[in-house]
Amino acid sequence: MANIYIDFVIYLVKVKKIKQIMKNNHNNKSEKEEEKPKSKKRIIIAVVTIAFAFFGSFFAFFIMQITLNTETPVVVVESGSMEPTIYRGDLLIVRGIPASEIRNGTIEDMDGDIIVFDAQGVWSNPPAEPIVHRVVDKKFEDGIWQFRTKGDNNLLTDQGWVPEDNIFGVVVFKIPWLGWVKIFLTESGLLIPLLIIISALLIISIIYDIYKKYEKEDKDKVSSEASKNPNTGLD
Repeated sequence: MANIYIDFVIYLVKVKKIKQIMKNNHNNKSEKEEEKPKSKKRIIIAVVTIAFAFFGSFFAFFIMQITLNTETPVVVVESGSMEPTIYRGDLLIVRGIPASEIRNGTIEDMDGDIIVFDAQGVWSNPPAEPIVHRVVDKKFEDGIWQFRTKGDNNLLTDQGWVPEDNIFGVVVFKIPWLGWVKIFLTESGLLIPLLIIISALLIISIIYDIYKKYEKEDKDKVSSEASKNPNTGLD
């Protein structure tokens, strides 16, 4: 009778353990089912974060365009024609204003507004970059404002009259030397490769941080579940 009783007790213990294992298996299955939407959530978060990081600079530039009322709110000076007022490598902030409000000046006093304009259609051999020169004369003709310009460091005035449609705005602020980064990268041909490398590293870093965060949360959850429901197996 004693052996039968002992066998019966062992049987009950095993049944209890089997039920516990089945419960754990059910919990694991539920966790796997929960993991599917969680994985989708991680992917969505990663995509949104990367998109925000990539398009953030474009969005900031767009906000500057709206705020400063010009399509070209930031310009890097690439020549010394405006020295000593503005030096090559200076970063300029430009604000668009009505052409009628652009201040006129004289060559001698150099008191006219410094404007940023497109020389296409005005100069015989215009550069691709915007020009940063001072207004030394202005006139209203054929229903539009036109401006004569000159670099402070140049002996002669510029070719032709700049129509108001070619003007991006007036210079309102400058940051010395900051534009040298862009000049160096452009002239050395490193700008595009560097942007690609930085973008790739940024994307990898963002994805790594997101998954490390969720991996830590998963490990903490597993450790917590294991401490609550220890799985000891059958004897």
